[in-house]
Amino acid sequence: MKSSKNGSLPSDDTSFDHYESLVSAEIELIQRVNEIRQNFSFSDSERIVEPILQRISKIKSEKSNLEKKLNLN
Repeated sequence: MKSSKNGSLPSDDTSFDHYESLVSAEIELIQRVNEIRQNFSFSDSERIVEPILQRISKIKSEKSNLEKKLNLN
């Protein structure tokens, strides 16, 4: 298999790119949750953010798996 400039395998490069996109998505979703909580009443905001928080949890789990695979932890 051909290696990239930094010596990692192409599949590692793809995994790291995916990891970077997960980090970006997590940051963006956390910002959205904070905005919603600032702009809505508590009961409304919690109902609205629940699915977003579930998605953040899935992203964190997927990130953790990639961190292990890429030896980032």
